[in-house]
Amino acid sequence: MNGGGRDEATRLRRRVRFWLGLFIAGLVLSGLTAFPLLAELNLLCALVGLRPDATATGHTGLAHWLLLVREGLANTYARYPFIGYGTDWLAFGHIVIALFFVAPWREPGRHLPVLRMGLVACALVIPLALIAGEVRGIPPYWRLLDCAFGVAGAVPLWIALRQAQRLPA
Repeated sequence: MNGGGRDEATRLRRRVRFWLGLFIAGLVLSGLTAFPLLAELNLLCALVGLRPDATATGHTGLAHWLLLVREGLANTYARYPFIGYGTDWLAFGHIVIALFFVAPWREPGRHLPVLRMGLVACALVIPLALIAGEVRGIPPYWRLLDCAFGVAGAVPLWIALRQAQRLPA
């Protein structure tokens, strides 16, 4: 390979690592936010101007939904704190999934199947959010927000895959 080819491969590797780094960081951050759910919900309610003692009754739209979820979570944690263990495992799962993308980050041209599987997983977020959200009574606007996570994850993965396909294995 001539000097120009090495330079191009180096540029491609940097691009792949940038996009995969972004994806990995998103997974880890998403996972970490699954630990302090009630604190985050209290903060979100405060940011949209809802008082700490406000209840879902008498509110509509997003305010109703946020207060209903906060109330349900607070009541569940107070009576059945072990239920939070499920979201602890959700957080752990996100972090473990992020680890699978370290190999393609280190050697981008050799781990294309991992990137393809990641894209499949991102695509599967959409039917899961739409179907399970309907079954669980999640408002349509919130289901669309959940679908956006699949799309947002697919963008850096797709770019990384396109760049990595141009690299020698």
